[in-house]
Amino acid sequence: MNKLRILIADDERPARAFLTSALSSMDNVEVVAEAENGSDAVEKIIELKPDLALLDLQMPELSGIDVIRALKKNQTPLVAFVTAFDQYAVQAFELNAIDYLLKPVENSRLRETIQRAAERLEQSDWREVETERLRSAAAVYDESRSSGFIERIPVKRKDEIYLVPVAEVASIVADGELLHITTADNQRFLINYRLKDLEARLDPRMFVRLSRGAIANLGMIDRIAPLPGGTYLIHMSNGQELSSSRLQSKILRTELLKL
Repeated sequence: MNKLRILIADDERPARAFLTSALSSMDNVEVVAEAENGSDAVEKIIELKPDLALLDLQMPELSGIDVIRALKKNQTPLVAFVTAFDQYAVQAFELNAIDYLLKPVENSRLRETIQRAAERLEQSDWREVETERLRSAAAVYDESRSSGFIERIPVKRKDEIYLVPVAEVASIVADGELLHITTADNQRFLINYRLKDLEARLDPRMFVRLSRGAIANLGMIDRIAPLPGGTYLIHMSNGQELSSSRLQSKILRTELLKL
């Protein structure tokens, strides 16, 4: 049996390296290329014609969805999107039978994706069916995202998914590529997502940026204490203490601390 030829597209090198390493342990696959952004992915898909493309949903220049839109039907491979948990994306993908992998990607789930791709390739009309599914999923995803800011943040614990209401989130703090979410009653959750991407989906009337790595719920800020150097110590109603950066402290003084 011919090996399944795979292209990996993700703007984060560690994510590409993990997938490449995981796939290298499988006998029936071959990674033919890696792409570090959407434009690069389009060029390499057209040139190399992989059987399966593992596309990060959020990439610079072109997103995973945009990559699909840039391809003609006869250029479109099988696709599995790789994403942090996104309620709109998962809804769109499941509704249209599009495969997806949640970060952090589990080896067992990756093997299932490879197996499904191999089975789909055996169908004579797979490209037409796949293209129609992808276009439909993209339309559903766009419509869902345009409806407004998110109201819940899906978080994964073992095999279960919890929907944390945004209104109950006190703070979101970045730690490398992970985000620590703390609620009003001090429940703590961990998700794999970029802070800037999540911030863009939160209502700015509810949340304020404190620093490069922290966002706080305005309604849960209890008091603010000045620190040397023009920064602040933010006391939250759940007992948390967060520091603001010098730049964000200037914004806080201008937009929050004046009548």
